[in-house]
Amino acid sequence: MASTSLWQPFTLGRVNLAHRLALAPMTRNRAKPDGTPGDLSAIYYGQRASLGLIITEGVQPSADGQGYLNTPGIYTPEHIKGWRKVADAVRAEGGSLFIQLMHAGRSAHPDNSPHHRQPVAPSSIAAGQDIATPTGQQQMAVPRELGTEEISGVISEFRHAAASAIAAGADGVEIHGANGYLLHQFLSPNANHRTDSYGGSVENRSRFVIEVVQAVAEEIGADRVGIRLSPAMPLGGIEEGDTESVRAQYRHLVGELASLNLAYLHVHHVGDDELLRSFRDVWPTAVLVVRYGRTREQVADDIDAGLADIAPLGRMALANPDIVERLRTHAALNDLDPATLYGGGEAGYVDYPTMAHA
Repeated sequence: MASTSLWQPFTLGRVNLAHRLALAPMTRNRAKPDGTPGDLSAIYYGQRASLGLIITEGVQPSADGQGYLNTPGIYTPEHIKGWRKVADAVRAEGGSLFIQLMHAGRSAHPDNSPHHRQPVAPSSIAAGQDIATPTGQQQMAVPRELGTEEISGVISEFRHAAASAIAAGADGVEIHGANGYLLHQFLSPNANHRTDSYGGSVENRSRFVIEVVQAVAEEIGADRVGIRLSPAMPLGGIEEGDTESVRAQYRHLVGELASLNLAYLHVHHVGDDELLRSFRDVWPTAVLVVRYGRTREQVADDIDAGLADIAPLGRMALANPDIVERLRTHAALNDLDPATLYGGGEAGYVDYPTMAHA
């Protein structure tokens, strides 16, 4: 890795970072049944704190927000206590913690949530995908359309979750507006058939996302808030139309969000570099870009091209808790075990060896 750009310091919101790497959010399905982070979570995140900016797995802001089995929440006193252990462990190792707020919307099943209610979404349109449940794989449920009068309540859930994250000792939150979950569902014309002020036009489909971000920024400070977007990402049954439709939607959205001066924009990128460049041109603070399938030699490419300020690492960091040192020294990497990605205990979670213990 010839590039030296990764090793330059950077200030992101209130956080000073020693380099340009970060931990990307990755679902691990190891929370306790009540949504409190599992006993091993503090170890897992603390092990990877040398990445500097630690973005957690998706964390539901309410019972309605839970999509998958054994995912953590951040809306009860017990959740706050559990995340405080994680925040303390990350800070003790020199890292900064951003908790990702993820409402799954229709990417859910009643059997996976604590109240077993029908999922909510912008429209009553099923994702057409399977999901793991306690009794095996099932089709994601047909969701219930949120009433116009209910939307302010969902926004309040995000506000409360953000305040809870700060109370737990987190440095900030990332709002998950990507990968087929609730905010992405509002943005997508095939998931949002609403005829009120939250559907139809590009401006109306953007409204819910903007109002969530505004509320969270008002609650905890814009410089503690990031937003993750994934233009044209087809996860969760999302279809956003042709290239020009996607560009129109996201150029409007990013332009509106840019005026809020958030800590960062996190793009899960699937290939439209012209669109990504347009984000870079209007976004006033940090841009994070993650792509599928990057090799270690490609990690700095977007930074070197001026498209990103920070390069979050996913599976590479999952399998190598000391990934920063391995990249600095050109050391060999551990292989990832796909069988232990989701659920389980220590195996594939906190037992990947560092170079010192290989």
